[in-house]
Amino acid sequence: MASSADNDNNTLDDPMIFIIIGKAYEREGEDGIDIHVMLRAPDDDSAVREALNALSEEGFLEADLDQIGTLTDVPEEEPHASAYKGALEGEVAIIRFA
Repeated sequence: MASSADNDNNTLDDPMIFIIIGKAYEREGEDGIDIHVMLRAPDDDSAVREALNALSEEGFLEADLDQIGTLTDVPEEEPHASAYKGALEGEVAIIRFA
């Protein structure tokens, strides 16, 4: 009788919360705004696509996305703690830094 091995690599049941760091531009020729985008997605390609769609819906013309990663711990400080909670609920959270 075959059984599947139980190991620490079976963590796909947990939602993957991505953070994407970059700059977004509201108007052509102006300086970009530093942003962090937090969202839940099955993979990094989907995360980038969803982030770009959300930025477009918020009125940004373009974005330079510099870094992408998954969060392994729950952020404790605002605004990231609220953004993380929203991402768990399926929202795309855009944090702007002025």
